[in-house]
Amino acid sequence: MNRPTAKRSIMPLAGLATPMAIRVAATLGLADHAGTEGATAEQLAARTGTSAAALSRLLDHLVAVEVFDLDTASGRYRPTDLGAQLREDAPEGFRPLLDITCAGGRAELAFVDLLEVMTDGAPAYPRRYGRDFWADLDADPKLRTSFDAQMNWRFREHAPLIARNFDWGRFPDIVDVGGGDGPLLVEILRAHPGVRGRLLDLPPTAEAAARRLTAAGLGDRASAVPGSFFDPLPPGADAYVVSDILHDWDDEHARAILAGCRRAAAPDASVVVIEPVRGHGADTAIDLFMLMCFGSKERSVEELTELATGCGLAFRGAVPVTSGRWALEFTTRS
Repeated sequence: MNRPTAKRSIMPLAGLATPMAIRVAATLGLADHAGTEGATAEQLAARTGTSAAALSRLLDHLVAVEVFDLDTASGRYRPTDLGAQLREDAPEGFRPLLDITCAGGRAELAFVDLLEVMTDGAPAYPRRYGRDFWADLDADPKLRTSFDAQMNWRFREHAPLIARNFDWGRFPDIVDVGGGDGPLLVEILRAHPGVRGRLLDLPPTAEAAARRLTAAGLGDRASAVPGSFFDPLPPGADAYVVSDILHDWDDEHARAILAGCRRAAAPDASVVVIEPVRGHGADTAIDLFMLMCFGSKERSVEELTELATGCGLAFRGAVPVTSGRWALEFTTRS
């Protein structure tokens, strides 16, 4: 005789206490302040400029969810193996993603306005902060720096694979459009010694890219150009790389980026779009985040192809280059 299956409750999926407690712990640096020896709530409050009474209740919840341990004899809280992932030097690199004063953590707080997004379809970020995500980065150097760090974290495993798993050696001259401070271009040039590269990004990030390229010993083969990908791009390259860019923008702006590549490209050049593809590395959670933050979306190969062909580019092919990224190649030849 079959026993009835216990009915699952939706409430554990809906609770906000734990994710917010973890994010506040990351923002306050509690794992770093506690160290391996641990610290009392009073000590941690003094080190973080917080209320000891309030912080002890936060710490007790973190103990309940096994992020911290409490030594009841000494009253010391110390991070568990799980909580150690919140340390600044943790190899997982999660802290900047959870810190609500950094770009990624700040953006996710706008999820509280998701109802309004469902009502009018407009992104929540400008509603919450009074300006869009990119204007916020321009106004606050810390946000800009943390965003660049987040992109580096995102590409630390992907960039070497993208460099190896696509035939970049066909292109003597590459422009990395919106390439951040250079994680992908550095790996491409290392893997393909016959290739030269230019990177375009906004001035503070381009300056960081120039330093990175020089430090990597690539100063004789690469340069960084300050500018926006909505302005005219460096002309005449054999390939324009657009990596993790289009999913940040709605269709109108994505077309503008691709059209700019088409105008700048040399005859018979390629535009290579590196993106998470819906259903193949882009899950429903990140798709919802894109809507909430940017009013954009994760796209399928077919949707990306439609955008590009509408800008006068011809589809050449699409291949997975990592477990979470595809490379779609388009040519300027009609």
